Amino acid sequence: MSLFKDGQKILAGGFGISGTPLTIIDMIAESKVKGLHVVSNNLGDYGMGLHQLFIRGQIEKAIGSFFTINREAVVAWSKGELAIDLLPQGTLAEAIRCGGAGIGGFYTKTGVGTELAKGKEERVIDGERYIFEKAIKGDIAIIRAKKADKLGNLVYHMTARNFNPMMATAANIVIAEVDEIVEIGEIDPEQIVTPHVYVDYIIQTAYKKEGNQYVKQ
Repeated sequence: MSLFKDGQKILAGGFGISGTPLTIIDMIAESKVKGLHVVSNNLGDYGMGLHQLFIRGQIEKAIGSFFTINREAVVAWSKGELAIDLLPQGTLAEAIRCGGAGIGGFYTKTGVGTELAKGKEERVIDGERYIFEKAIKGDIAIIRAKKADKLGNLVYHMTARNFNPMMATAANIVIAEVDEIVEIGEIDPEQIVTPHVYVDYIIQTAYKKEGNQYVKQ
């Protein structure tokens, strides 16, 4: 917990609750850190995940795509209580990938001529309009995987993979929450998606999936 400080930019994996590092977020919610800038697809769901940080007033700015499922966050934005940067999902994913690859940004046609393009550089390439999107990097990435070995090599579970692998490349510190931690050599190298060189810390999750719900053990 000493890694988390006021005002940090946190990259948080997940789509809804799937692939979300719930245990790590619980720990942040219990801390006193505030003024966080959170990069995530959305702000949790059903009172879980990042929704906890929002209702505790720990998030100053949300950068993501799918905030319509977080009605309270939309209301807070309309009142000026929460800053939101809205990005299409593909743009969000590519901006994070660029951050991890050392690329400053990219041009895209997505969003041209809309409210999302306001204030952004526009360029015509081969007769078509593009807007420039800056890369996204974070102070800390909190991600979720299915399995890790003791070095930190990660394997993901189906669509719970979502934004997690690219976020692992785009932050100064990476903390991975996993279902299972195994010995070095127990994971087939062909299954490894995130190599251990990107991962600084691994913790075992406190949650278990029962049906469509995640229950704290």
